[in-house]
Amino acid sequence: MQLDPSQNALERHLNFPRLRPLDVKWVGKGNERYLYLHDPLGLSPGEVFIPAYLAPFLALCDGEHNLATIRAAFAVWRGMSLTALEVERIVRELDEALVLEGPRFEEAQRDALTAYRLSPFRQPALAGAGYPADPTSLEKALDEYCAKYPANPAGDNGASAQVMGILSPHIDYTRGHKVYAESWQAIQPALADIEQVILFGTDHFGGPGKLTLTRQQYATPWGVLPADKKLTESLVQALGEDAAMEEELHHAKEHSIELAVVWLHYLLRRVRGKGSFRNLPTVVPILCGNMLPYIRGEHDPARDVGFQRLLDVLKRAAEGKRTLIVAAGDLAHVGPAFGDTMGWDLAARAQLRNADDASLNAICQGDAPAFFQGLKAEGDSRRVCGLTPIYLALRLMEGQVAGQRIGYEQCPADAAGESLVSIAGV
Repeated sequence: MQLDPSQNALERHLNFPRLRPLDVKWVGKGNERYLYLHDPLGLSPGEVFIPAYLAPFLALCDGEHNLATIRAAFAVWRGMSLTALEVERIVRELDEALVLEGPRFEEAQRDALTAYRLSPFRQPALAGAGYPADPTSLEKALDEYCAKYPANPAGDNGASAQVMGILSPHIDYTRGHKVYAESWQAIQPALADIEQVILFGTDHFGGPGKLTLTRQQYATPWGVLPADKKLTESLVQALGEDAAMEEELHHAKEHSIELAVVWLHYLLRRVRGKGSFRNLPTVVPILCGNMLPYIRGEHDPARDVGFQRLLDVLKRAAEGKRTLIVAAGDLAHVGPAFGDTMGWDLAARAQLRNADDASLNAICQGDAPAFFQGLKAEGDSRRVCGLTPIYLALRLMEGQVAGQRIGYEQCPADAAGESLVSIAGV
């Protein structure tokens, strides 16, 4: 009698369990602490909470330890024993929750990607949660932000400047609305004749050096922003279909591009009217993975073949076209919420501001190498999650810019106020 090959693969997968990339946070429920495993792709059938005592168990689910080794190591680590059946049950429950790599997760991922591609447009994932889903309510909310925090148009300081790009936050509007309002209003006049928008956004769960495209059009509660199908296909061809689309499903839930697109659409309606789809510029959304190999290694990102191929195509596409380049990226992520051992007091916040100032100076000078090297020199200890989008936006602008800072905030990232996310507009 022969085993079903798929069943055989499933058993191997369960015997050497590996957690897939997740957003893992400590949370309290009553007097108990749990690890909350948030699925960035939204595939898990429900919320997954793991009791604190099982944290070492999860750490051992790395694909390198089998169930017997996990059981033995957990007994040493925690000083408590689990039976073989209990270990197997925990792993099967994790698999059913789709937090482990393997056939069950792969099937769910394929189904979700098919549904995403068959949708008429990329759905606004945060509508109703991160901002109002009703278009009238959303417009009113952004109107109120703009009335409270007006900004002078960029270039009004005695010079008539052509706006080439903007650094926009991608933090939630609740904490970041001041910087959003000030920075986007500063470029409002420039939106009158923009023909295309190239939008780089942080892919918080993207692979090292990944550049991820999508053929979908992004939508907001006011409607759909047109895609540039020809340019997208040129980019896919330059990068290769597999490389460009391997992580396309990340577009479905990733918030960085969406939060910038909402502000873009809002200001376009202000400048161009609230009617025609044809009166809107095309938008090319590009999700950007991390640059850890370059931060930790000796290689130069200026020699990254994928980066260069992407930039070559985009530079040709921008010739003779009024193009707006958007980097949707936050700055520092510091404090216990992000793995630091100490909270950030007033003195540490002042040091953080100085470090952020150095990065912002490089951005305002359009100096991509200086921006990157400054972060590399400190080992990216600030965890600047906008690193790749900002770097690529600066590379695309080729240093031929002078930046104007619009705003800067250090936003709380935990209940105790000891963790911070810094954001800025340029």
